[in-house]
Amino acid sequence: MSFLDNLRKDWVFAHGVFKALRRVTPMARHRNRTFADAMEDLAERYGDRPALISARETLTYADYNARGNRYARWAMANGIEKGDVVCLLMPNRPEYAAVWLGIARAGGTTALLNTNLAGAALAHCINLVSPKHIIVAAELADAFDSAAPMVEAGPTVWGHGAGVPGWPRIDDAIMDHGDEAIPAEDRPTLTLDDRCLFIYTSGTTGLPKAANINHYRVHAAMLAYASVMEMTAQDRNYNCLPMYHTSGGILAIGCGLMVGGSAFIAERFSARQFWDDVVDNDCTRFQYIGELCRYLVTAPPHPKERMHKVRLICGNGLRPDVWERFTKRFGISAIREFYAATEGNAIIFNWDSTPGAVGRIPRWARTLFPVTNIRFDFDHDRPMRDDDGLCIECDDDETGEMISRIVVNPLKPGQRFDGYADRSETEKKILRDVFVAGDMWFRTGDLMRRDRRGYFYFVDRIGDTFRWKGENISTAEVAEALSLCVGVDEANVYGVEVAHAEGRAGMAALAVNDDFSLEAFRDHLHATLSSHARPPFVRFRQSIDATSTFKQRKIDLVREGFDPSQTADPIYFDDPAAAQLVRIDAALHRRIHSGDIRF
Repeated sequence: MSFLDNLRKDWVFAHGVFKALRRVTPMARHRNRTFADAMEDLAERYGDRPALISARETLTYADYNARGNRYARWAMANGIEKGDVVCLLMPNRPEYAAVWLGIARAGGTTALLNTNLAGAALAHCINLVSPKHIIVAAELADAFDSAAPMVEAGPTVWGHGAGVPGWPRIDDAIMDHGDEAIPAEDRPTLTLDDRCLFIYTSGTTGLPKAANINHYRVHAAMLAYASVMEMTAQDRNYNCLPMYHTSGGILAIGCGLMVGGSAFIAERFSARQFWDDVVDNDCTRFQYIGELCRYLVTAPPHPKERMHKVRLICGNGLRPDVWERFTKRFGISAIREFYAATEGNAIIFNWDSTPGAVGRIPRWARTLFPVTNIRFDFDHDRPMRDDDGLCIECDDDETGEMISRIVVNPLKPGQRFDGYADRSETEKKILRDVFVAGDMWFRTGDLMRRDRRGYFYFVDRIGDTFRWKGENISTAEVAEALSLCVGVDEANVYGVEVAHAEGRAGMAALAVNDDFSLEAFRDHLHATLSSHARPPFVRFRQSIDATSTFKQRKIDLVREGFDPSQTADPIYFDDPAAAQLVRIDAALHRRIHSGDIRF
């Protein structure tokens, strides 16, 4: 890359970062001004402009703020005091944002429950936060009922919408309360450090954790994201991501609210409906996660896929193999990929749309943004330390765990780490005595590679990387290679235990189409992957299980391994003696585990 190219990229980085900081930095000087306060000013300024739009309803700025006042008065009338928790189980809709706005205005905390959970998992999320009240949308009543016997005694259940099974209806109850501004003397005193929301981790490898989201993080995220998305009052962001997560519930709606723009809220993602929604509702931006873009790329052609007005998209997880196909097919080249975690303090952006990079911090900016990679000991599953007991920073192009320094300073609230409802889980994410005695850093749990220009590239989750034949295998890199084979719609790669073998052997669960050929797939394996990276086991499925944010589930696949008695899915073994993929039956399974077959 030429000197001028580097200079241009540095300018783009500096311009983007400092524009965003100019919006966010003043917050630290106004410690008692939360998003709930800012929304009052926005409602007065933008009044009848549409704020939150859906097929169900539209809330103007004035409507949204007024609805929040009704929920705030309901909360205070029903015993919600500063710090008390209300659980919310509701699909995407404008009302969703009004519920937690009002509860926040009353000083309470809203726990945003995953609408795909039921039974013990849903009960676990509720019990984690000990709520006083639970709000359940009518269409999710059955899911809640499956969890209700396991919910610890105490909370009052409120239904929302017609058809709730005997619970008081909160949508009726709030109409008994006024929607005018609540006098200052009747409000609790709140600071940016107070908790606003509980947002749960996705639970891809276990039960979800409830992350503490304070008022600073909510408002700062909205302000910064408005700058990142280059939102104006004329822009409309399309959001089909679940509102119980940060991307769909804070970023996607908040970026428009900060500048007089709007958000169109779809109840869920649909590849078939996506371009109709975007085009018919005049959306100029949209929020993505990587798998959403992959689904769009693999979907059949849509008559409106090039009729849109989208000029910029922003999100995370867009894989390199999808990136260029996506931009070419849909004519969208301005992509702001970013890396962040709901609870974490490591936030980086790819300001110049460099394909595949999750973000960049140039060398000259590293002191301003204390995010780096450290060497990881895969044999013992922990960060590597030197003879002095300190961690070792990675060299350029070396893979290691990304960490971000924790700073306890009111003037640098973005570097805080507020942890989870469960304090023991909080401690697991803190790494101490990293580069000097006494320092603290947030562990992202993600393996990254940083090149000499400061671009970060995602490699894998630490739990998804395993050792085989003395080598570290990245499931993400193998899955990307397999996805390039003709006929493969999706690949989920993981490691499985084999008796008498050190480490874990690779296994891939594949969803394929009519163009797939077993022989061609094996040829592709051997042509594109080194011997240690080739998964010797392949499982074929109708579809790949994923969370509601399209993160692949692996825990059950790992448990079932390559045992044909655990599933009706066909499982194949890359037999080196036969030089072909052969179907595993009980006899072959025993031979592999006995060590009779070497591979």
